[in-house]
Amino acid sequence: MLDIRFVRENPDIVKQNIKNKFQDAKLPLVDEVVELDKKNRAIKQEVEELRAKRNKLSKQIGALMGQGKKEEAEAVKLQIAADADRINMLSEEERQVEADLKTKMMMIPNIIDPSVPIGKDDSENVEVQRYGEPVVPDFDIPYHTEIMERFHGIDLDAARRVAGNGFYYLLGDIARLHSAVISYARDFMIDRGFTYCVPPFMIRSDVVTGVMSFAEMDAMMYKIEGEDLYLIGTSEHSMIGRFIGQMLKEEELPLTLTSYSPCFRKEKGAHGIEERGVYRIHQFEKQEMIVVCRPEESPMWFDRLWQNTVDLFRSLDIPVRTLECCSGDLADLKVKSVDVEAWSPRQKNYFEVGSCSNLGDAQARRLQIRVTGEKGKYLAHTLNNTVVAPPRMLIAFLENNLREDGSVAIPKALQPYMGGKTEIRQTSKE
Repeated sequence: MLDIRFVRENPDIVKQNIKNKFQDAKLPLVDEVVELDKKNRAIKQEVEELRAKRNKLSKQIGALMGQGKKEEAEAVKLQIAADADRINMLSEEERQVEADLKTKMMMIPNIIDPSVPIGKDDSENVEVQRYGEPVVPDFDIPYHTEIMERFHGIDLDAARRVAGNGFYYLLGDIARLHSAVISYARDFMIDRGFTYCVPPFMIRSDVVTGVMSFAEMDAMMYKIEGEDLYLIGTSEHSMIGRFIGQMLKEEELPLTLTSYSPCFRKEKGAHGIEERGVYRIHQFEKQEMIVVCRPEESPMWFDRLWQNTVDLFRSLDIPVRTLECCSGDLADLKVKSVDVEAWSPRQKNYFEVGSCSNLGDAQARRLQIRVTGEKGKYLAHTLNNTVVAPPRMLIAFLENNLREDGSVAIPKALQPYMGGKTEIRQTSKE
């Protein structure tokens, strides 16, 4: 959410930013917000004047009564009562105007960084750099679920009977591999100085609206019926929510955190949930990284965060590339975003395995996460990035480490988390 003063003083900049994000339907919001802000300030001024007048008249009553001017004192009391009614009416109007103003303000997208390329959707994202040499082996790479099934490592049919499409059972070595990747990612980030956290997996509505836009909320979040609780779509939601309404000390920043959680997503608007795949699903687990920092430090932390993901994937012998997300592909709260994509030998292309985002002070403004320091109080900046998110990460891992004989090599970095195994091999089904 933008600063209302910024919108008031720079409506043309705000409108151009909306155009750059190809959200022209939101252009009328700017004028509506400016008008509501004007009305709100006028109401506040009148209320303030009426209260000052009431205080002045209240002092006159005692003086008039002391002078025996009872009728004049009664007239003043009537005037005070009339002004009180007017104050009550204006206060109710003020609450409504402020509610409308906040709702519309939360629909206006954040100002994107000047370096963000202008484009309509993800097809216009810009490749930044490749890391590692993409390899296409001289044998066929099966579809990822087929690889898992060869190890008796996945049961989609049973999951469909239990929960429907978009769910899965992982079994045996594949399940162990899933847990090993999560544990390795946790320790990888701890070794880089991040504090490990396990957050609540449900959050209240005021946190939901503080960390994402209404559109994202509708497309992603599962609500718990009858309660003011939502299942998280990523641990970023509850990790940032941890600081709601808090005044942080400048000397404590930056806060660098890495968190584990299951994630739950409706995937509303997706092109259907695959019956045989685990690329887009309703439930998965993820290791995340979150930073809360000073505004001037957020660009530096942004680059460090996505580099962490690149380094982790390269440590597991998986080629990756980074993509700069264009303006039309940025969620409303984001200032800048880079996707990390892993190489798929089967597709002979890259696919997304992580997304790094700088949200500026957007989440902090909504959640009132402030910092106090030598120069006074200000809003913190927040950033987040995916470390790994199995089972999508497993797709990249299995395809890039599959051998012609059907076995899968375990990179040295992951071997301690797999009980020392250097490979996994197919076994006969019991």
